[in-house]
Amino acid sequence: MNASSLILAVAAVGAVALGNQTFESTCLSFAPEASIWNSTRTQLQYVPAGTNLTFPDNDATCSRGSQVVPVDLCRVALSIPTSKRSSITLELWLPEQWTGRTLATGNGGIDGCIKYEDIAYGVANGFATVGTNNGHNGTYGNAFYQNEDVVTDFAWRSLHTSAVVSKKLTAQFFDSALGKSYYIGCSLGGRQGIKAAEMFPRDFDGIVAGSPAVDFNNLYSWRASFFPLTGASSDTNFISATTWNTTIHNEVLKQCDEIDGVKDGIIEDPTLCHFRAQELSCQGYNTSNCLNADQVNIVEKIYTDYKWPNGSLVYPGMQPGSEILAATGLYAGRPYSPSYDWLRFVVLEDPEWDPASYNIDDALIAHDKNPAGIETWPSSLAAFEGASGKLLTFHGLQDQQITSFNSLRFYEHLATGMQYAPEQLDNFYRLFRIPGMNHCNSGPGAWVLGQGGNAPSKGIPFDAKQNVLAAVVDWVEKGTAPESMIGTKFVNDSVDHGISYTHRHCRWPLNSTYLGGEHDPLQMDSWVCA
Repeated sequence: MNASSLILAVAAVGAVALGNQTFESTCLSFAPEASIWNSTRTQLQYVPAGTNLTFPDNDATCSRGSQVVPVDLCRVALSIPTSKRSSITLELWLPEQWTGRTLATGNGGIDGCIKYEDIAYGVANGFATVGTNNGHNGTYGNAFYQNEDVVTDFAWRSLHTSAVVSKKLTAQFFDSALGKSYYIGCSLGGRQGIKAAEMFPRDFDGIVAGSPAVDFNNLYSWRASFFPLTGASSDTNFISATTWNTTIHNEVLKQCDEIDGVKDGIIEDPTLCHFRAQELSCQGYNTSNCLNADQVNIVEKIYTDYKWPNGSLVYPGMQPGSEILAATGLYAGRPYSPSYDWLRFVVLEDPEWDPASYNIDDALIAHDKNPAGIETWPSSLAAFEGASGKLLTFHGLQDQQITSFNSLRFYEHLATGMQYAPEQLDNFYRLFRIPGMNHCNSGPGAWVLGQGGNAPSKGIPFDAKQNVLAAVVDWVEKGTAPESMIGTKFVNDSVDHGISYTHRHCRWPLNSTYLGGEHDPLQMDSWVCA
């Protein structure tokens, strides 16, 4: 498929030559709209380092009203039609100190929010970096309603367009051949990266795909299933956040925390934790801080695989350890907004749909409809491997939005489809599990890996041992594949407060294993990949 020809007509224009011009004058004389057919320039700015750049027109639900710019750069923003009834907003930041590399950034949820923090992170490390609104503005899904073109932008076309456009404009601006191209994203952004590897295997040489929302339709059905299961917050058997955070979470830790040999509030490997909710039942001596039979059933179902009526898998159950944040999200006694909007506006095309009525029939409709091919569940990435592409995924093991068990499932799915042993997958695809990490970032574990523009990422060097993006760069450009990743935990997640500890995270199927005895569990070398 040559989707580029359907999206863009790139005109031949004279390349920008920096020559003796200042970077600022080169920026202000650039005419990106002349190169991209039918595009409209909305911003062209020289922005000095340290500027707190504001976005007054940005949708308020994106919660990104400003961004401190880390380096001197040229900011380009375009509006680009992708069909007769859809378009994307594109931001390209071109750093004065450019490494020759390009970087594309992803989105999250069902949103159309440019991650300015990730663009800033990219330019700070010398990448010409691009982001888009993914075809619509804000965090809601009403723009999808009866507009398949906007859904197509969201599913794959926006990212592909940004890759094509940003490479063209970067080469023109710097009057230079391009180096390698990269992508970084998490959650929906992780799915976007894997979809790009599947559909456009030459768009990116290296991809960082965190906590990927692959098997997208079934994921969103799994999420939608929690509201009918838990009931509304006013229901008799509703389990409050307080109960999840204390009674249930404490029992999870009691059963599973010390399986790895260390009592630290972190479940090192949830695959070894077979949580028994029945232990919380109000029976016998246990008459306080307990659950009634209906509540025990709710908890058991949450940690159990979600299945079709014939017994086959829809989506894996939630991993134990994620309760505290899931209690105010998926288990909060209200519709989970991204799933609610996706199902009512896209799958069922019924804005008045009642999320309390969700059932497995709705999941089947979503699975069969697969809007704009968004599923992202490839059984092979042979074309990406053949193009010498490298894919690094990571997943937090107490992810409260996407069960980490699904990343293991995807690994096995790909291995089976390609008929590859782990050492063969290792040639182009590596998965790192991160104990104590929530969804994409934060948590009690050593979760800082350079996975984007979150503030703690500024506290670690751009080094392949500690930074997933740097690791992919070394893998692509030097052929040095990451054997493990060093995660960092800052005190109170604040760089200013210093490092609490570091931890070595292992590539699957290896496990982080405590050496035991007199070894200090907070010392990285007290753990090995085995």
